[in-house]
Amino acid sequence: MERGDSPIVATAIHNGHHIRNDLRLPMALSSEDRLREEDPFTEFTIRDVPNRVVVHRSRFEVDLNRARDAAVYVLPEQAWGLNVWKQTPAADLVEASLGVHDDYYAMLGAFLRGIERNFGRFVVLDIHSYNHRRNGRDQSPTDRDAAPEINIGTSSMDRVRWGGVVDAFMETLSSFEFRGRRMDVRENIAFQGKGEQTRFIHETFPETGCAIAVEFKKFFMDEWTGMPDPEALQALRAMLASTIPVLEDTLAAMR
Repeated sequence: MERGDSPIVATAIHNGHHIRNDLRLPMALSSEDRLREEDPFTEFTIRDVPNRVVVHRSRFEVDLNRARDAAVYVLPEQAWGLNVWKQTPAADLVEASLGVHDDYYAMLGAFLRGIERNFGRFVVLDIHSYNHRRNGRDQSPTDRDAAPEINIGTSSMDRVRWGGVVDAFMETLSSFEFRGRRMDVRENIAFQGKGEQTRFIHETFPETGCAIAVEFKKFFMDEWTGMPDPEALQALRAMLASTIPVLEDTLAAMR
């Protein structure tokens, strides 16, 4: 966690790959299978945001973007059809993972209350990534109509109250050029921003907190081998950095 002098926050809560030692034996998934559904390199893209929260635990230990009662994947249907466990994990293992969920949201609430005290309002960029070659590395990717390069999720926010912030953010992203063209940025297409973190922020800070779910399509890496595209990652980092002054100015104009 990094704290800076700004009302703009970014999180990478699915960046992590680590799992506790006591989960290694009962877990059926290989490291490679876990990595495919995690959000590697999202931490890199937010390094220029003044306030940052990065989670290093795997979502297969505990998914911080799901409600507490669904935060540990027990059944395959909770995890893209994957058999996560050799056998159902013991209750004490599940409770230990849920304790991480509890601790995270206690920390996040305190962290954001401090920013609220200093600035009155704040924006959280909830950064994730998603697969678009689920049928295999050499198979056709998801149709572009259903898979924007950047998907903005806003379903849990008061769009009337925060519309100016979201529109300014999307405009800035859309104006960024990469490899001779502008980014494909659309709202609520592949995902609608229904995760637990944005819900928590909007419920806890209804007048002062704007949480924007940002999903990068994994065009910045090979989702089957895990190999990154450094040029694409540098572009995403620069693109997010370019939104910071815009977001700060838009928030200031709301006063």
